[in-house]
Amino acid sequence: MLAIMITLGLIVYNMLMVGPPGTGKSMLATRFPGILPSMSEEEALESAALHSIGSGGFKTELWRRRPYRAPHHTASAVALVGGGSNPRPGEISLAHHGVLFLDELPEFDRKVLEVLREPLESGQINISRAARQVEFPAKFQLIAAMNPCPCGYLGHSNGKCSCTPDQVQRYRSKISGPVLDRIDIQIEVPALPQEELTAQAQGEFSEAIHARVEITHQTQKDRQGKANARLSTQEIDQWCVPDEAGEAMLKQAIARLNLSARAYHRILKIARTIADMAGAQSIAGAHIAEAIQYRRFDRN
Repeated sequence: MLAIMITLGLIVYNMLMVGPPGTGKSMLATRFPGILPSMSEEEALESAALHSIGSGGFKTELWRRRPYRAPHHTASAVALVGGGSNPRPGEISLAHHGVLFLDELPEFDRKVLEVLREPLESGQINISRAARQVEFPAKFQLIAAMNPCPCGYLGHSNGKCSCTPDQVQRYRSKISGPVLDRIDIQIEVPALPQEELTAQAQGEFSEAIHARVEITHQTQKDRQGKANARLSTQEIDQWCVPDEAGEAMLKQAIARLNLSARAYHRILKIARTIADMAGAQSIAGAHIAEAIQYRRFDRN
């Protein structure tokens, strides 16, 4: 399931990985840029233009390579958004058409995380200063990682966790509901048992995953001209219609999990992508069920 989830996440969905230290969350995040769909000429030009006006400038060796930005959790809101007397793009815009990785998500200041709400929804960031207003594009893929509790070992087989339920709740509540609601995929990355850790790896090469992502991405472009993750509400109604079993399951999930309208639409888009990966023309109940599983925090 983790391999399927990673492939889903590679098709422009925002993702939160929850697991104890040393389970490979950061390693997985660094693999995303090289496995995402190849950049188009237009995307490469937009990314290069943003980096050329950033503080570091554009490096020619990065042409047509997906950006990967990983600010430290001590970064300020200005560092993420951008600013200055002559406004420059921040980490959010520098990750345009690429990946913004936020490790130790609850350790970021809550006010810093709240600035993600606008760009995650609109794909752009607006900076207002006394002298001028600037709008930067910010269509990035958010990949975030966090521990399951303050000590990091909740549910681990070593039994080291001594965190109380109140401590766990306070730790997780550092991420606001509106921010969490905008993260499409929320899953666990559990620690491997010792016998699996020492066994020979059975993973896929990045090239194989990239090829699968390209096929699925092209399927979506041929059908509706864009990735499923970029569909508007009206387009979801047109392209993401489940069958009777899927619709019944989704209605049940809305009632039991108290899903927001945003979560409802995101589940439909993920289910459409799962169906595309399976080569299915319609969204079945199994696709809806799998998509609901990736909304881990909706069940907490």
